[in-house]
Amino acid sequence: MSDAQKTLPPQHPEEQMARVDLRIGQAVSLQATLRTTPAGLVSIGVLVSGILLSTAVLVWAAVTSSRTGRFFPRR
Repeated sequence: MSDAQKTLPPQHPEEQMARVDLRIGQAVSLQATLRTTPAGLVSIGVLVSGILLSTAVLVWAAVTSSRTGRFFPRR
């Protein structure tokens, strides 16, 4: 991060920041920075919930079709 970016005030009054510096041995180094707002965290939670619910429906459909022996719906 440059010095100009470090001194900037938050863009949102409730902005949250996180920074991780990971070093493995001499050759591998990883730096990650995250900036988010409470509204962003809520939207991420909604998206993850939607993904998990749709996965549960797919697993239920697969288990049900394997129990009945029908893998394709009848026409």
